[in-house]
Amino acid sequence: MAKRSREEGPADRRKKFRFSSGTLEPCVSGIYATCSRKHEKQAAQELGILFQEKLEEYYANELSSLNKNEAGDQNSEELSVEDQIKKELEALRSKPKGHKNKEILKFIDLNCECVIFCKTRSPIVPEVFVHKLMEEFSDPKSLQKRTRYVQKLTPITFSCNASLSELEKLCDKVLKPHFHMDNGVNYTFAIEITRRNFNTIDKMELIQKVASAVGKGGKYNHKVDLKNYDKLILVECFKNNIGMSVVDSDYREKFKKYNIQQIFEAKFKDQKENTEAAEKQITKKK
Repeated sequence: MAKRSREEGPADRRKKFRFSSGTLEPCVSGIYATCSRKHEKQAAQELGILFQEKLEEYYANELSSLNKNEAGDQNSEELSVEDQIKKELEALRSKPKGHKNKEILKFIDLNCECVIFCKTRSPIVPEVFVHKLMEEFSDPKSLQKRTRYVQKLTPITFSCNASLSELEKLCDKVLKPHFHMDNGVNYTFAIEITRRNFNTIDKMELIQKVASAVGKGGKYNHKVDLKNYDKLILVECFKNNIGMSVVDSDYREKFKKYNIQQIFEAKFKDQKENTEAAEKQITKKK
C-alpha cells in the first residue's frame, strides 16, 4: 500500500495557529486586544469606532488645545474667508515634504491570530484610558455591549526592544509613578507575563528582572503577593518587543482581567438572577 502524502495526513489539520509575520517597533504606547479567531479585522473596526468616540469624550479639552496649537495662535474667527484660506495655504507650504499629522489612534497590523494592537499617543494614557472603559462596561446600568468580537484589552504604557538592558530602562520608566514616588507607601504586587512568538528571554529571567526593579535593590519594601496584590505589572512580549503597564487590584475581580466578554456575561447573569428573585417575591405575595 502506498504511503499517504504529507498533505493527506492529519498533521495539517492539527495545526491550529500560525506564526505571526507582523512586527511592532519599540518605544510605542498602545493597547493590545484579543479577539475571536479570523475576526481580527472586524475587531479592529469596532474598536476603532469605540476608541475614537471615547477619545473625543475623555480628552475633549486636550484635543481642543492640540487643535489650537496646530492652527496657530491667531483666532481664525477674526480673519476673513480669504485670509483664512491664505493662512491654511501658508501652513501647508511650510510643512516639510511628506509631512503627516501624527495620528492619536493607529491600528498596527501584527498579522497575528486572535491579537490586534492599537498604537496611541498623547493625550491618551493607555492605563487610564482602558480603566475608564472598564468602569463604563462594568456599570450595571450599561447593558449595551458595543463590541462583538473583542475579548480582552491590555494597556501598554511603553515598550522596548527585547533585551535585559532595555527592559531595565523600561522598568524605570513605567514603574516609577507606581512604586518609586518616595511617599512611604509599600504595596503588594504580582507580575503577569504574556508571550507571543517570543523566545528571546526566558520567562523566569523576565520575572526576576521586573521584581528586582520594583524593589530597586532593597531601597523600597514592596512585597510579592500573587493573590491579594495592590498592583499587578502586566508584561506583554511579542516577537522582539516588550510592553509594560501597571494596573490596580480591581483588575482581577471587578473588571475580570479587563475581559469585556466576561464583564457583560457577569452583568447579564446578575440581571437574570435579580429578575428571577423579584418574580419569586411577587409570587409569594400573591
